[in-house]
Order: sequence, then structure tokens, then C-alpha cells
Amino acid sequence: MSGQFGGRWFVVALYGVIVAITGVVGAVLGAVGPESLTSVELLGLVELQPTPLGLAIYGVVTVGLILGVLLGLVAYVSRRFDAEQAE
Repeated sequence: MSGQFGGRWFVVALYGVIVAITGVVGAVLGAVGPESLTSVELLGLVELQPTPLGLAIYGVVTVGLILGVLLGLVAYVSRRFDAEQAE
């Protein structure tokens, strides 16, 4: 791949696509899901109703946070590894 579309930019773009898909799936689930859906708690702090917006927010925040932390850890290890290789 060329430098423009490879490496870190690809990973960040893939992260954004995955988070966006999660939001769309949450909205669809809230719109057409069963009537028996109960409210969900976002990080144990905010209670969200099972509406399309509520489930989209829940999906985007939870998946975005989990993948964001993992992506941050990979970036940190990558930078440390690159720095050790340069020495």
C-alpha cells in the first residue's frame, strides 16, 4: 500500500468505520428490536432508554472506548518498540 493509505491511517480509518457501524446497528436495533428491551447503563453512570438514539450512543461509546483503549495500547507499545530498535 502507498504511504498515504497504509499503516496508522488505515488502522484509524478502520476504527472509525467499526465505531460507525456499531452506531448504525444500535439505531436499527432500537428501531426494530423487540418491545421487551430494557434500558441499559452506559459505563454504570447514565441510564439510556432502548430508543434508536439511546442504543446508538451506547454502542458507539462502549465499542469506541474499548477499541480506543486497545488501539492506544498498541500505539504505545509500537512506539516503545520502535524507539528500542533505533538505539
